[in-house]
Amino acid sequence: MSFKKLNTPLMEALERLGFEEPLPFQKKILPKIKSGSNLFIVGKEGSGKTSAMIISVIQKLKGEAFEDAPRALIFVEDKAAAVELEEKFKTFTRRTDLRVYAAFDEPNIDNQKEDIYDGIDILIATPKRLFQLFKITGVNVSQLQMFIVEDAAFLIRNSAYNDVVRIPQSIPKCQYLVFADRMDPKIERLKDTFMEYSQVVSYKGE
Repeated sequence: MSFKKLNTPLMEALERLGFEEPLPFQKKILPKIKSGSNLFIVGKEGSGKTSAMIISVIQKLKGEAFEDAPRALIFVEDKAAAVELEEKFKTFTRRTDLRVYAAFDEPNIDNQKEDIYDGIDILIATPKRLFQLFKITGVNVSQLQMFIVEDAAFLIRNSAYNDVVRIPQSIPKCQYLVFADRMDPKIERLKDTFMEYSQVVSYKGE
């Protein structure tokens, strides 16, 4: 898959940001993500996983805002990761009307609930805060198209695992993507929950 097969807002963003050709791993994973498959995407840092994820989300959402409920949900480890990923997304979505929002563990959960209720397309969240919002009906997952875990190593190190696996029980239909630098038995355990019918796509590089 080349960058030439993407929607116009995304093509314009890639040109503005100086992206000319997909990296080798991106050429491998972009078509698989576009197909709608559930995937474990495993590759070392610097292989282009995060950029491929951002490109795929914007492509899936057609670069356009739609109604109020989030259509892409991305789990990250902590506030720093949420803010960083939000900024990366906004460099791509600057000339679109896609609404990107980061929710993380801070006292202002009511403000976050209101912000999300006002309408967003892409929600980046820490597992603990997302589950807290979900319990107080602060997140509507009925329109969700993509459920993503970014840099899944954090699931190995803390109690976030249980918060992540609870949410898919309430999602009617969705594409699931888990990104990681390496597979781990705890990450593989996701196959027993929402990743049951999934493929592993890996890249070791040169």
